[in-house]
Amino acid sequence: MELQVDGATVFCATGGQDFDTALPTTLFIHGASFDRTVWKLQSRYFAWHGSNVLAVDLPGHGRSGGAPLQSIEAMADWLTHVLDAAGVERAALVGHSMGGQVSLDCAGRHGARVRALAILGGALAIPVSAALMDPAAADDHVAFDLLNVWGYGRRAQLGVHRMPGLWMMRGGLRVMERAAKGVLYSDLAATNAYDGSTAAAAIKCPTLVVIGAKDLMTPARAGRALAAAIPGAAHVIFPGLGHIMLEEDPDATLDALRDFLVPLQS
Repeated sequence: MELQVDGATVFCATGGQDFDTALPTTLFIHGASFDRTVWKLQSRYFAWHGSNVLAVDLPGHGRSGGAPLQSIEAMADWLTHVLDAAGVERAALVGHSMGGQVSLDCAGRHGARVRALAILGGALAIPVSAALMDPAAADDHVAFDLLNVWGYGRRAQLGVHRMPGLWMMRGGLRVMERAAKGVLYSDLAATNAYDGSTAAAAIKCPTLVVIGAKDLMTPARAGRALAAAIPGAAHVIFPGLGHIMLEEDPDATLDALRDFLVPLQS
């Protein structure tokens, strides 16, 4: 599904279903240098179980046009423009990593547009080390390699995959390699500069924080602190999973999202 947002074409996956504004909408937001394809299982499930789905490619990512937005706040404002273009007043937001920051900020500053919030691999702040920022600024492939190693838990790195013969880490690396030059650095710079403390305190909608116990990028303690900073938020911790838990264990991720969001759709 293509929308025109701020003068650019935006691509949104709808989970294989026609978009129906009469249904509740769930908006999925990917992380740095990724795209909508990371939500394959989760987006299709919700699309076939009573929800509209918009799994967006952020500007300059995937099949969306325009330049990457330079701040988390700008991306959060952009989400409301996507909802306007789709004819949707309120949506549940599901965001991973940088997408979690974007969702957090949107729920904090545009609360009337957000009916529920789920953040995966999130934190109030996600500082990015120079060891990653420097190669990203130079468009050096080392940045992708580091993200891949830090992003996946030990089981994924040992080759565990539900489909025999496939390697999860290579799949994740290929998604990042598809990004245009400069996208990863732009995303990391926005992530590094953001502090979600004010937004978190302002959130009034039901919220779930999903945490990987072996996450090296947003450690479990940071996820717990994020949940504690959001009034009434719940959290779930996945033992053994890393930062990219939505790919490491898509079924467990779906179960957590389903148990949280489906009761809120009625």
